[in-house]
Amino acid sequence: MTLKPSSNLPAASWITDAEEEEDWTQLAGFGPAGLPGYLRVRILPDPERPFMSENDVTGEHDEQQLMRLVLDVLSRHTGTAEGCYFGLWDGWGTHIPGFKPMMRIPNRAYYLFEGPLAEAGQWSIEGHDEPLLPAFVWPSDQAWCVAKDVDQHWIGIGAPEAAIQELLAVPQLDAVPADPAEQQPFYL
Repeated sequence: MTLKPSSNLPAASWITDAEEEEDWTQLAGFGPAGLPGYLRVRILPDPERPFMSENDVTGEHDEQQLMRLVLDVLSRHTGTAEGCYFGLWDGWGTHIPGFKPMMRIPNRAYYLFEGPLAEAGQWSIEGHDEPLLPAFVWPSDQAWCVAKDVDQHWIGIGAPEAAIQELLAVPQLDAVPADPAEQQPFYL
C-alpha cells in the first residue's frame, strides 16, 4: 500500500488558513501555532558562526531515518495513526498526472497525500523511485504536526508535552526545545 493523492483540502486548512500575522517561515518550519510544545530535531548541528555554509559541516544525520524515528514516537500520541495527511513540496520536480499541488502557504505549494502514518514517504508517484521527505505530516485528529521545510537543517515538531518529552529522550535524535516565534539558527 502507498499513500494516495488527496483532494481533501479542508484537512489542511489548519495549516493553510493560519493567521495572516504568522510568519510563513514559522509555519513552514513548525506547522500551525497553538500546539502545546515545539522542538527541533537537528539533521545538521546548528551553525557555529554567522554566515556559515552547510558545506562546512560534517556529521549529517540521515533525514529519512530521523523522520521515521520522529513519526514512530508521534504515532503513540494520536488516535488517528491510520488516517494521516502528508504535504509533499512541489519543488522536488515531481509530477503526478491529473493532480496539481493544492495545499498552499505563502511561498510554498504542496501535493496533499493521505494514508496510514506507517506509510510515510511511500508516495504513489509514477517514475519516482528515490525517497522524498514530506514537508508536513499530521494526523487527522491534529494532535501534532511535523514540518520540514526545504531550506532548514532540522525537522520542526509541534506536539503535546508528553510527545515532546518522549522525543527529547530518544538518544538517536538530536532534539532541542524550540520557540517557533524566535529566529532559528540557519545556514547560508
